Amino acid sequence: MKNALTVVGLVLLALIIPFFLPGTPPAGMEDPNRNLPWQITVDGQGNSEVFGLMPGRSTLADVRQRLGNDMELAIIAAPDEVGELEAYYGQVALGFVLGRLILTLDATPETLIAMRERALKAEHMESSTKKITLHPEDLARAETLPVRAMGLIPNANLDEATVLQRFGPPGERIPVGETLTHLLYPHLGLDVALDTKGKEILQYVPPRDFEARIRAPLLAARTKADATPQAAK
Repeated sequence: MKNALTVVGLVLLALIIPFFLPGTPPAGMEDPNRNLPWQITVDGQGNSEVFGLMPGRSTLADVRQRLGNDMELAIIAAPDEVGELEAYYGQVALGFVLGRLILTLDATPETLIAMRERALKAEHMESSTKKITLHPEDLARAETLPVRAMGLIPNANLDEATVLQRFGPPGERIPVGETLTHLLYPHLGLDVALDTKGKEILQYVPPRDFEARIRAPLLAARTKADATPQAAK
């Protein structure tokens, strides 16, 4: 039993330690201590930069140049919704941190509807959510669209202590449901979602858009979640 506990402890340490210590990169790789998830710079105009990209300003073409071409691009839509145009990296190295990266492009509903009408195919993902493959002409158009938001799902599991060490105390905490808590950093344009029964997500938006894109929707979601048990009674 003692040996088993030791093994479990070593596995947990291996998962968490990448968020504390830099790794040794293979020859030819960029500095592993740059472009890390907590290295966010802001200016006086409500803009931010992380991973060498600026949410709200950098285009999909900029993302490809910075992170490479190994991405999927599609419209992701729930039933009765227009959806969002998303670029997805299944594995990306951000400094010495590895994770999945989802980038939501700033496409208007009218643009999304037109793209859906020209789409090559649509397939179901989880539940009834659809993944809609773009027409080649729309793939080219997407390259010029700015990135509205970026979501990082680190491979290493995060706990609150790790988040506080890297980002400092949050400006606000918003619990949504029983297992999910959002730590908000408005001045950085960052929302860290900690889920006791799921993966953690770090979402980046321009600080100027934080209230409209992050905080207000979260407050609405919390109000809905709090009202649901009462309605059930």
